[in-house]
Amino acid sequence: MKELAIISGKGGTGKTCVAGALAVLAWNKVLVDCDVDAANLHLLLEPQEKEKKPFHGPPKAVIDPDKCLECELCANLCHFGAIRNFTVDPLACEGCGVCFHACPCQAVKMVDHLAGCLYVSATRYGPLVHARLGIAEGNSGKLVSAARKRAREIAEKEGFSLIIADGPPGIGCPVIACLSGIDLALVVTEPTLSGLHDLERVLGLVEHFQGKAAVCVNKWDLSQEYTREIETLCNRKGIALVGKIPYDPAVNEAVRQKLPVIQYNTGPASEEIVNMWDRLVKVLAL
Repeated sequence: MKELAIISGKGGTGKTCVAGALAVLAWNKVLVDCDVDAANLHLLLEPQEKEKKPFHGPPKAVIDPDKCLECELCANLCHFGAIRNFTVDPLACEGCGVCFHACPCQAVKMVDHLAGCLYVSATRYGPLVHARLGIAEGNSGKLVSAARKRAREIAEKEGFSLIIADGPPGIGCPVIACLSGIDLALVVTEPTLSGLHDLERVLGLVEHFQGKAAVCVNKWDLSQEYTREIETLCNRKGIALVGKIPYDPAVNEAVRQKLPVIQYNTGPASEEIVNMWDRLVKVLAL
């Protein structure tokens, strides 16, 4: 079983559109949306929910007013300003437990809280594992790990040979959780100054975890100058440039129709994505 994670150093590079297109082209696979903070792969795949499980984050503090002596020790010790008027603001509480251990009358207790939900759905292209994190909730890295674990369980049980993950943007905790133990990271970038800068950062992250990366330049023809700089960067680092997708208005129209561009038409973007998938098959040795 191989794992392909599609990531980007910044948002808005077209990562999810590429992931949706590869979902059509790949065979014998499980799909997983690891961008739990702003999941949108389901918008292209129109999944039908089959399974829903609650995701509990770290426990939050709750003060029992019947036991509380109103000494304000907990409020003075809280570094996050979560305790006011002898009550805990669950949005501000980080679950560190300082107030729980410091309370002289044991009025504080740590209780589990619902931080989000994990879903398994059926799509036209295979099973999809996706998640939704609650408003202002943290621990997105933990939810990413839970989604990937569920995808592996499905792949092992049903004999799928590939997992395709639509990863989160950036270089933070969710991306690290998405990169752990994968076979290949496909980094989707754009030919701009910020795209080049963030590509260097995310490639450094993949290199730090001793992973293997490949690069795809989306809308490469909008700036041939920056595309050449990206090619130079890839050559210097010995990283395969597997795709150069041209600008194609059909991509936006396909999104409006809730379709992967591969299924919308056979324009220049679709043709290059097909060619890129052929190269990825060789890199992954599928």
